[in-house]
Amino acid sequence: MPSPAQAAERAVGELDDRVGIAKGGRKVLDHIFPDHWSFMLGELAMYSFIVLVATGIFLTLYYVPSGSKLIYHGVYRPLDGQQMTDSYASTMHISFGVRAGLLVRQMHHWAADVFIGSIIVHMLRIFFTSAYRRPRDTNWVIGTSMLLLAIFNGYLGYSMPDDLMSGSGVRIGYSIMESIPFVGSYLVFFIFGGPYPRESVFIPRFFIVHVLIIPLLIIGLLGAHLMLVMRQKHTQWPGKHRTYRNVVGHPLWPNFAAKSAGLMLMVAGVLGLMGAFFQIDPIWQFGPYAASHASDAAQPDWYMLWLEGALRLMPNWEISGLGHTFVAVVFIPAVLMPALTFLGMYLLPAVERRLVPGQRPLQLLIPPRRRPVHTAVGVGAVTFYGLLTVAGTDDVLANFFHISLPDVVMTLQIAVVVLPFVAGTVAWLLCHDLERTTVPRVTRQPAVVVPSPRGGYELKVEEPTACLEDPEPIPVPASLVPSPVKDPPGSRANGQGDLDGEFAGAGDVDGDGRARHRSAERRDQAQER
Repeated sequence: MPSPAQAAERAVGELDDRVGIAKGGRKVLDHIFPDHWSFMLGELAMYSFIVLVATGIFLTLYYVPSGSKLIYHGVYRPLDGQQMTDSYASTMHISFGVRAGLLVRQMHHWAADVFIGSIIVHMLRIFFTSAYRRPRDTNWVIGTSMLLLAIFNGYLGYSMPDDLMSGSGVRIGYSIMESIPFVGSYLVFFIFGGPYPRESVFIPRFFIVHVLIIPLLIIGLLGAHLMLVMRQKHTQWPGKHRTYRNVVGHPLWPNFAAKSAGLMLMVAGVLGLMGAFFQIDPIWQFGPYAASHASDAAQPDWYMLWLEGALRLMPNWEISGLGHTFVAVVFIPAVLMPALTFLGMYLLPAVERRLVPGQRPLQLLIPPRRRPVHTAVGVGAVTFYGLLTVAGTDDVLANFFHISLPDVVMTLQIAVVVLPFVAGTVAWLLCHDLERTTVPRVTRQPAVVVPSPRGGYELKVEEPTACLEDPEPIPVPASLVPSPVKDPPGSRANGQGDLDGEFAGAGDVDGDGRARHRSAERRDQAQER
């Protein structure tokens, strides 16, 4: 009887005979990943999305996407005898009547928050290091699309329980669509099937879009993103032995695969602990939605707070003419501003190519201090949207600090105009101050686990090295550049992959010594001849 290893080898051989996976599989397994922690932010988003899909499949088995009315006689006795929709009753059943239902439901909600947050942080890292430049501008557009779809899908999922909080959010969304000039009334009629509320119409539609259409779009974009990453190689921070022609790090198998699997288990474990111990969206406290009811301190999930804050800070402006009323108090903050935000994100690589002509393909990341204006704009934008997020909780702030709500609103209105310029100016000054310094930055080398002479394992830590980062090295005349010594195609040189698929020993951590040794051997042989 063959051993498991022999059976697996035979199965892989049979599969290779039919589809030829060996050649492409070896190239994928040899793909080099940098060691810096910031490159794991994308992995965090992917693994939280996996948890999101897994928990969503579980919830789909019990959720009833229906707006039909019923009288509740379920497990939760305080709501016994109240009228509610099937969707709210089924969500209550998941929370209190299904074994581990509340745990999975809260894991699903936390995973959505972590998924969107990790995408935002990942894209901020890409922005501040200029990693969106050619040839990775396509991936930037894909990431922007994933962020937009994730936010919209989070809003749909938040709206489906049909409790008082989510129903209020749907009512706000209805009003936002209705504020679009000329086409708003037609748009809400197409989506909601008539005047709000029409739970029997929009809840099933929200459900199909939430569990089927948008997840498939995100999966497709995620697959395209990973394919482009494998094709274009990773960017890396400037430093010792890092050039435009290599990637310093570890191959996918087994080094990076082990780290990535550990991160996946950590993400799943932390989300499980959050679902168990941190309450989120307690719909039984809010009760079923009723159009005549409203709740104090009502805030959406954090990724929608910037939109809520913009609505709360916008002055009460309306423009009437030509038989129409332009509701600027809703349209400008909730339609125009988000549209300009995502349009700017989509056009960022193209606009920068026009403003900074002659860009070459980016392989080494540019430290934020090297681009003061770029960094100042980014810091100002983060400050602006951060203040809008804070403004989404203005009533909570007023109650907590015992300040009148109009004073809080006026303070935030002034801050959202002034503080982004202040923060951008401070960032610009700091970048210039850091750029003027001539003290080399001491880079601390990571510890590596290596076999010890006694048969065990030990940590090997190299001495810290001082280096001056230079993403734009000074050109050297071609006559002074020696011919590189390359290993045979398909070989590996200590975790450094050449961008053309070959691995050059000259870019290796130990490759400089081997290259000089081979050059010396060839010189000695030539002298003997």
